[in-house]
Amino acid sequence: MDVFQVEQQLVSAPLQNVAHEVHRALDKMGKEPPQGEVAITAGSRGISNIVSITKAAGDWLRAHGAKPFLVPAMGSHHGATATGQQKMVESLGLTPAATGLEIRSSMECVKVGTVDSGDVWMDRYCYESAGVLVLNRIKLHTCFSGPVQSGLTKMMVVGMGKIHSAETFHSARPNRMPNILEEMGSLLVKSGKIFAGLAILEDGFDSTAEIHALSGENILKDEPDLLQRHRHYFPSLPSDELNVLIVDEIGKTFSGTGMDTNVIGRRGVHGFEDLTRPRINTIATLGLAPQAQGNALGVGLADFITKRLRDAIDEKKTFVNAFTTGDMQRMAIPCTLKDDQELIEKIMDRYGNKRWMFIPNTLHVERIFVSGDLAQELKSHPRCLVATTPTQMTFTQGRLSLFR
Repeated sequence: MDVFQVEQQLVSAPLQNVAHEVHRALDKMGKEPPQGEVAITAGSRGISNIVSITKAAGDWLRAHGAKPFLVPAMGSHHGATATGQQKMVESLGLTPAATGLEIRSSMECVKVGTVDSGDVWMDRYCYESAGVLVLNRIKLHTCFSGPVQSGLTKMMVVGMGKIHSAETFHSARPNRMPNILEEMGSLLVKSGKIFAGLAILEDGFDSTAEIHALSGENILKDEPDLLQRHRHYFPSLPSDELNVLIVDEIGKTFSGTGMDTNVIGRRGVHGFEDLTRPRINTIATLGLAPQAQGNALGVGLADFITKRLRDAIDEKKTFVNAFTTGDMQRMAIPCTLKDDQELIEKIMDRYGNKRWMFIPNTLHVERIFVSGDLAQELKSHPRCLVATTPTQMTFTQGRLSLFR
């Protein structure tokens, strides 16, 4: 099957000097840090310029009399071990050499309160510090909707509370999660340990677009406005009706669920209303990103996978992550076929060759490929530039070459 390349004209607004913007935002906040050790949270994957932003935050704290250090704030990720979480943080480039910050990793937590679904915890190093600078990207969550989704509050609640608070949060059903997030976040703010939050917004090309500093007491109040600003940048597929979506790679470096549920229109949570758009009949995923280090959460959102992806799965890491959330469907292994070529041929034999779309992953959808019928349709789409000549779909040792 011949396919056509499509370039999406997504919102582009990259900052030219992210370190300067970090300092500007923190200065604008008008609040001096505590004169002691200050923890900076780390651990969200796929954030552009994360090393430069984190280093700049540490430099600002140090220039204002504080003694900053890094704390992995990753909930149950990477096997829920201190060593595993430190290695993951370092794999993001957040090494002491690159940031000038010592990493203190522990799964020990201090209980700060209780909500309906359980206890609320804080990383011991954070609790024993003079204050915490919560650093994270603001974006739509993959499991629930609400005024606050994935960002500073969730980093405080789930990331900084390690597996204990992650279990408390995920014990709530998705329709209760916005309320539980606010309740847990309020307890953490009232602890007096949250100095401030540094919020990152990225544009449609995954580049740093905005950086905002919020004082700790204002995080819950001001974060909803930042989420609305994020919607302006959020990249989506140019069609809401697809027969087949082929995702070249999944992994937590692209989304907390391996594939962003807001992009593919599937949440994979039993007993809870799913997203209504886009509507995709069949989803196939071909590989697991090496940066995921075997955690294949989200593989269960697909209908077909390759043996290559199946062999890359670390079932223990994936299980710990899925079991903590309680959404076991997200790690269920789909129908597995020998390689990319067999998978695509089998799907085509069964479902035809109309309304196909190929994307590299759910984070980078600026360059995609579509079937001929969909290419004709997208020529009138205001966001799309469609190639006039087709690209032949080829395979190298059974592996699709479109994104290679």
